[in-house]
Amino acid sequence: MRLKILVTGKNRKIAKDLCEHLESDRGYLTAKCQPDRNALFDVILAELPKVIIICLGDETIETIRAYNVLRDANRRGNCTTIVISNDQDERIFKKYTELDRAFFLSRPVPLLSLYEKLIKVEEQLAAEGDDDSDVFTVFENENSYSGPPRRKILVVDDDPDQLLHIKDQLSEFYDVTPVRSGEDCFRYLMKRKPDLILLDYLMPDEDGPEVLAKMQTVEEYAEIPVIFLTGVTEKKAVLKTLTELRPAGYIIKPSRKSDIVAKIIQALEPEEEPEAEKKNE
Repeated sequence: MRLKILVTGKNRKIAKDLCEHLESDRGYLTAKCQPDRNALFDVILAELPKVIIICLGDETIETIRAYNVLRDANRRGNCTTIVISNDQDERIFKKYTELDRAFFLSRPVPLLSLYEKLIKVEEQLAAEGDDDSDVFTVFENENSYSGPPRRKILVVDDDPDQLLHIKDQLSEFYDVTPVRSGEDCFRYLMKRKPDLILLDYLMPDEDGPEVLAKMQTVEEYAEIPVIFLTGVTEKKAVLKTLTELRPAGYIIKPSRKSDIVAKIIQALEPEEEPEAEKKNE
């Protein structure tokens, strides 16, 4: 197994040196990313790293909060976060972070201690059967599961925090895929068909109504239920859109988990969603 590691942070020198050591000393797969919320979100979705290393340097409240986009990966429990910092950066990080768990290492980086921690992560992943080796292929027998299949929900929103929040709310009941634009939405639809789409009403480039109108011109997309995600200030415009495009409904942001699930159940027909409805109660 080759451990996949994402390295980020304002201290670019340490991040660069770490990537070189991780690749040459241990043969790990590394990806570097700017400490920007949007960039981090995109890399997390694309790379699915098992370890995230944050190299802090001269941090501010705003830069610390940018790392909060990592909390979804952190909360799933299958990703280890390591923070490399001095005492001052460690204090400000702990004060303003929303991450639930992280391991700290002081500068200069003790490579031996870091490698020992990474070896433990590898051993844990191996024990859990989480192995990315190319030697084996995975067979999942769909007939072995007697319960109802999990519905697929596509969430389209240009706000990474909103995407991760909704994914965290719905993952108990559904297979949730987050994307950040109408273009990404159609790229997804070309490969697979979701059971329902949660679509942000206001987005740059193409907004929600434009995306829905375009979907309705394509036969295989036209029957997919679409629920708008909208702010209170857009409610009047949404009501007009309801009469013109006839989506499955709308949800005012921010909304409770129970409200979102109830709206999804209503759109997908209650009799076909007994497990989600039962848990929601």
